[in-house]
Amino acid sequence: MAAAEPAVPALPSGGGLGAPSGTVPVLFCFSVFARPSAVPHGAGYELLIQKFLSLYGDQIDMHRKFVVQLFAEEWGQYVDLPKGFTVSERCKVRLVPLQIQLTTLGNLTPSSTVFFCCDMQERFRPAIKYFGDIISVGQRLLQGARILGIPVIVTEQYPKGLGSTVQEIDLTGVKLVLPKTKFSMVLPEVEAALAEIPGVRSVVLFGVETSCLIKIIFEQSSSANFNELSVDNSPQPSCPMKIRPMCASNRQLWSSLAEVLRFILLLMPRRREA
Repeated sequence: MAAAEPAVPALPSGGGLGAPSGTVPVLFCFSVFARPSAVPHGAGYELLIQKFLSLYGDQIDMHRKFVVQLFAEEWGQYVDLPKGFTVSERCKVRLVPLQIQLTTLGNLTPSSTVFFCCDMQERFRPAIKYFGDIISVGQRLLQGARILGIPVIVTEQYPKGLGSTVQEIDLTGVKLVLPKTKFSMVLPEVEAALAEIPGVRSVVLFGVETSCLIKIIFEQSSSANFNELSVDNSPQPSCPMKIRPMCASNRQLWSSLAEVLRFILLLMPRRREA
């Protein structure tokens, strides 16, 4: 049997609770609480929200979305607040949090992840600030990839002119090292390599050449094959990524540090699904 709805307490005429004339008594319900108050005659949605905040502000999670509902005697239950509703008589309203999907760290697992190492080349060394730290990030990610058996795809932009991948980056065991002239890693050879890896759903992208990384993000985020696209070419917390907000509406894009990614992956099963 459904629990009985709390009755609106009888209030003195003129609005009650010491309210001046011209106000209407309203019972404001939130969670397990019900608090009587009053609002001006003709108050609408905005004023009701303000009253909810004044009564329950310390308990309302402002990061969630809510809907205001009105108790309808006709139906014996709460209904969504009618469009254009204004308070004209004593009533009972409640604030209901919507059940929405929260953004999480996703399902990054070694068995469904591939690493993209983008253009970590010698000629960029003197031109890019914190290049040594970026190399250090790449080293840690590649070390983690070898331990966890995660495939790594490496590209080099016009290596004849810009040099090969820097010697500090150990490419032992990587799946593919591909020279290119396109400002992206989404190449036919890369797509063919991905097709050989079953169950890939996530890409961890790191390296240099921000314009190239951005292009990869847009191209891969539009692919139905990927749920997550993680970006890490930020060597220090003081060097935030500026491309984090570019996530497609139905995808997740993270800007993270190598240690965070390695920690997440280490917590997940190491066995790659056949």
